Amino acid sequence: MAGTGGPVFDPGRRTDLAAAFLAGGGHYHKVRPGYPGESLQWLTHNSAGRIRDVLDVGAGTGKYTQLLAQQDWRLTAVDPSADMLAQLRGQLPQVTVQVGTAEQLPLADGSFDLAVVAQAWHWCDPVAASTDIARVLRPGGSLGLIWNQLDVELPWVHRLARIMHAGDVHKAGFRPALGAEFAPARVHRSHWAQELTPEGIMELAQSRSYYLRAGTAVRAKVMANLQWYLHEHLGHPAGRELQLPYVTQTWHSSKL
Repeated sequence: MAGTGGPVFDPGRRTDLAAAFLAGGGHYHKVRPGYPGESLQWLTHNSAGRIRDVLDVGAGTGKYTQLLAQQDWRLTAVDPSADMLAQLRGQLPQVTVQVGTAEQLPLADGSFDLAVVAQAWHWCDPVAASTDIARVLRPGGSLGLIWNQLDVELPWVHRLARIMHAGDVHKAGFRPALGAEFAPARVHRSHWAQELTPEGIMELAQSRSYYLRAGTAVRAKVMANLQWYLHEHLGHPAGRELQLPYVTQTWHSSKL
């Protein structure tokens, strides 16, 4: 098992930060970006005809599930937050939802052809999660790990990410940690942009774990810094639509 370049949390801190997302599903769904269709097309281009049952682990409010739902597959979504899953159920009532974690999936052995984990693998114990995801996958099944990352190759976005404390932007050489049940992962990168106003970017910052776990003074400082950066330093007027650049990393691994 190997992984480099991503955020490293001890188990206690990982659990504490992840707990920030147990509530606030409505705000999260409103401000967080979706995913480019290219991500799923690449992930399944060699196996789409063999896929019948798909599992979305750490599905949250269903941002990636919305892509999956465009296909003729049976979908199951698992997340530790009932609040997040309520948002998903409201948008995608055809999806089966279960409260649970990647490490202890409340699902039968050999039930799925594909499992995806979008914007959530860094909250998981990769060894325990790999073991249980492999358990519920059929022979020849696949695992997709997906991250939306601000495109910090652009200087203004790099500075914005630092002000927002978007600390989960992967460094060069990053590889997700996987258990022995899975082959080394391959990656595809999709470049795209989310259309947001300056006010929308500030709301986006309010959906991140750093802000959610911070006290009143720290939250006020983050908002003041964003107000200065977007309006005064970059000169964007209130309400102007901006293109916020992203790179979506889509990692594919096969069950051994």
